[in-house]
Amino acid sequence: MATATKTVVEVCREAKDASHLLARASRDEKDAWLRDLADRIEAGVEPLLEANRADVEAGREQGLNEALLDRLTLTEARIAEMAKGVREIADLDDPVGEVVEGWTLENGLEVEKKRVPIGVVAVIYEARPNVTVDAAALCLKSGNAAVLRGSSSAESSNGFLSGLIGLALAAAELPAASVSLLSGGGHEQLEELATQEGLVDLIIPRGGEGLKEALKKVAKVPVMYAAAGNCHVYVHQDADLEMAERVAYNAKVQRPGVCNAAETLLVHRDVAADLLPGLLAQLSAAGVELVGDQRAREEAGSAPVGEATAADWDTEYHGLKMAVGVVDSLGDAIQHVNRHGTGHSDAILTSSREVGDEFTDAVDSAAVYVNASTRFTDGYEFGMGAEIGNSTQKLHARGPIGLRELTTTKYVVHGSGQIRE
Repeated sequence: MATATKTVVEVCREAKDASHLLARASRDEKDAWLRDLADRIEAGVEPLLEANRADVEAGREQGLNEALLDRLTLTEARIAEMAKGVREIADLDDPVGEVVEGWTLENGLEVEKKRVPIGVVAVIYEARPNVTVDAAALCLKSGNAAVLRGSSSAESSNGFLSGLIGLALAAAELPAASVSLLSGGGHEQLEELATQEGLVDLIIPRGGEGLKEALKKVAKVPVMYAAAGNCHVYVHQDADLEMAERVAYNAKVQRPGVCNAAETLLVHRDVAADLLPGLLAQLSAAGVELVGDQRAREEAGSAPVGEATAADWDTEYHGLKMAVGVVDSLGDAIQHVNRHGTGHSDAILTSSREVGDEFTDAVDSAAVYVNASTRFTDGYEFGMGAEIGNSTQKLHARGPIGLRELTTTKYVVHGSGQIRE
């Protein structure tokens, strides 16, 4: 595995060379690497936890908030999930070479549209050390070389994992530059990476709005943003309120620091009095700070609900805070979600298939749920083994970024001497 002792240009150039070899690597070669990597992760639990504890302790000293510390922290269960995800990626079909469609022209030319790797994919991410493994596994399985730039907060964890990746690459006789880790650089390194035209084919940033805005100012390489999640749960007037209570609580509390956690609860006025007192009391007891509009505060019962500001409806809290609003209609709920959401994940609770269809058709988000928690927007949960992030843009991929999202297409045309008149 390539190291950061080289310049950014050198790392990217070597990754480009490796990408040409990976594009022709067989599924057996790639899957053998993945399974070996999973074995090495499971065998290295204790030293990995030790490296991670050093990162977490340093993060606390630096004043990282609880949401960031949660994303930074590895446990035995999370490491086991990491290894399991790598094996699941190995079990998935190889997208490279898949014929998307094909046809024969009147002149006898046989046209095939095939999936091919993108080339060199640079992934920039904050805090989460599991992304080091997820990104490496997905990129290599899809025939891409990966240039990874993790944050300094996870330097020890990422360094240990990159060592395992390198050992597995050597054992599989795949190029060392198939996966490269950049670390220790500041904003200048980020800017240099984002301007490697001809060497880097795609950048995927996985972080907050600050990272997104920094890249927008300098990037010359195409960027697929794994962006923020200001997610909503809307409870319609005909919803099963017991189900709504369970789903809304899960969407907020199960893991509040992640991008698919709900930040806003919207409730139809006809069920606000029946739903809100009990649900808001549960959320408050779980430590959720609640803010709301006037009607939500009036129907809150004994639960403390502060006054929501205009900014609250547009905020991804990344923690135990939630905005609550009461709406007059399905149309008002849809309008609110489309105006204030980030296009990530939004949910409706309803007993009507027609109402559910109207919500899913009208809400402009990457994932829209009927009677289920927004917490499922995740490559692992969707059966992709893992993900690099969730894209909220529309070109060329939207939603969880898995194997197929890391490919592009080319046309392969077979003839028998045809010429154009």
